[in-house]
Amino acid sequence: MMKELTLRTRDYLVSFGECMSTRLFSAYLNKIGHKARQYDAFEIGFITTDDFTNADILEATYPAVSKTLLNNWSKDKAVPVVTGFLGKGWRSCAITTLGRGGSDLTATTIGKALGLREIQVWKDVDGVLTCDPNIYSGAQSVPYLTFDEAAELAYFGAQVLHPLSMRPARDGDIPVRVKNSYNPNAPGTVITRSRDMSKAVLTSIVLKRNVTMLDIASTRMLGQYGFLAKVFTTFEDLGISVDVVATSEVSISLTLDPAKLWGRELVQRANELDHVVEELEKIAVVKLLQRRSIISLIGNVQKSSLILEKVFKVLRSNGVNVQMISQGASKVNISLIVNDAEAEQCVRALHSAFFETSS
Repeated sequence: MMKELTLRTRDYLVSFGECMSTRLFSAYLNKIGHKARQYDAFEIGFITTDDFTNADILEATYPAVSKTLLNNWSKDKAVPVVTGFLGKGWRSCAITTLGRGGSDLTATTIGKALGLREIQVWKDVDGVLTCDPNIYSGAQSVPYLTFDEAAELAYFGAQVLHPLSMRPARDGDIPVRVKNSYNPNAPGTVITRSRDMSKAVLTSIVLKRNVTMLDIASTRMLGQYGFLAKVFTTFEDLGISVDVVATSEVSISLTLDPAKLWGRELVQRANELDHVVEELEKIAVVKLLQRRSIISLIGNVQKSSLILEKVFKVLRSNGVNVQMISQGASKVNISLIVNDAEAEQCVRALHSAFFETSS
């Protein structure tokens, strides 16, 4: 036995499953009469950083992949079957993996390298939906999205596409179509650089649960120089990401990214929160609020007055108090903070108001 499991070794071991499955699938296609050829991504030009388990694709990948696949296609018209989420470290020449969304990133990288008209990503849902169908069964398919909208959806909880996986398609201005493997006749969702937003109001509602919220108020009066800088330096020093922010000159409310905090061990997590509060209390009065949820409204923020008017009317009728509100710099997202216990009720009520009524 090896008696060690470095990140480099882990990537090497993980690669075997993908290499085997693509060989089997290629053999099956050939058996049923569809000429195919298997490729390992790390052998056709996928060059990455040496950040094992979470490598980034380098720019040299695109011409290398294009040259290999196009040259082989010109000699032999066999359908390429390429391993997903694998590459080769540019210094180590060892196998690397691309992290979350790595297979989708492989697809969009090949699409950009070959200059394709469209990239298709096949999932287990009918494209991007108006909300999580596990929360509300009446969720509908969204026919069109921009890359900005898709990125916000992914960041705030939608699991269809990872933002990094769309970067090559966006850079190459190539539409991405999300299709359902179990319902291939469904049109899915087409993601493009821009779309007609003149009639668009709300595109989708996304819920991120189990969020920690901090209210931070300066202990000094107006005009304290560098207050915000000191707050964010504290988070940087502790390696903790911030999600949603609302500020004034002497106070700030923010939420902590649960994906970066809650994945840690329970004791470590509690110690880090205590440390955050301890450090911030040197410059401010801090109130820590747990068991909160972020409800993100993805849509046309140019119509924010219309959206918020309806949102607050719906939430007021359901007895829900919004504890914080923030509009993203991307101009496609408005985020609301509510109690965890009320979050799913809010999503269902908002979905009914925006997607199932004519007013």
